[in-house]
Amino acid sequence: MKLGQVDWNGRVTAAVFADGQARPIPGYTMRELVEKSGRENIALTEYVSQRGAKAAGSLAPLIPISPAEVWACGCTYEMSAAFRDAEHGTREGFYRHVFTAPRPEIFFKGTARVCVGPNEKIGIREDSSFTAPEPELAVLLGSKGKVLGYTLANDVSAWDIERENPLYLPQSKVYTACCALGPWIVTPDELADPYSLEMTCTVRRGERLIFDGAVSTAKLGRKIEQLIEYLLRANAVPAGSVLLTGTGIIAPQEAALAPGDIVTISAPGLGSLANEAAVVR
Repeated sequence: MKLGQVDWNGRVTAAVFADGQARPIPGYTMRELVEKSGRENIALTEYVSQRGAKAAGSLAPLIPISPAEVWACGCTYEMSAAFRDAEHGTREGFYRHVFTAPRPEIFFKGTARVCVGPNEKIGIREDSSFTAPEPELAVLLGSKGKVLGYTLANDVSAWDIERENPLYLPQSKVYTACCALGPWIVTPDELADPYSLEMTCTVRRGERLIFDGAVSTAKLGRKIEQLIEYLLRANAVPAGSVLLTGTGIIAPQEAALAPGDIVTISAPGLGSLANEAAVVR
């Protein structure tokens, strides 16, 4: 099942997507469905089916959920760790250690306030000269960290700020429009193996392709269940939160985002997430 949100009669409304169309579920947002199904201890797909939906229509997907919280993982792909060590000149392999250590890197990315959906603008900090896309598999969490579904994410990051000092990570990662999600949430019954996805990312500047990258989630260095287990340690993350699992696609300095660039992230079964970059203040 593909779940998300649409604009229905001027309101953000939960919807089921199938066969190129959307069936709105009036009276609910996606987050409300997640929260209520959890409280009533009913599977999300069953809860959605019980509410029925209006007749299908050609409605564009909005952000699939306005998340309670967004958390993100770093250095979960070996390529990402190696790139950061090279960028920072860390002779001791600081980021390599993060990749191999038992405890994963997990940081707070923000709330719905910093998130955008398909075809909305992602942010470039005006004090950054190297903002880059980070294509990631994202996990929608229910009560007690239950995996309710998967979506695509762009963990947009000001890499030059982190490069200057790793302790500047929050300013590199958390700012207006720094996280894109969409186009919908695919439930686990429809996406049986999250470790066999071929993710791609392109950046276009006008008619010119300035970056093209790909990675298989088979190269994800940690199991999703392990990431969730560490996230929830002494940290009661609310239902309706999203966890970004890290990136294995690295855009170089030459492909630093500029206003007007179009970033498109795709994966079979999950669809495509496209956003235009713009400077935010």
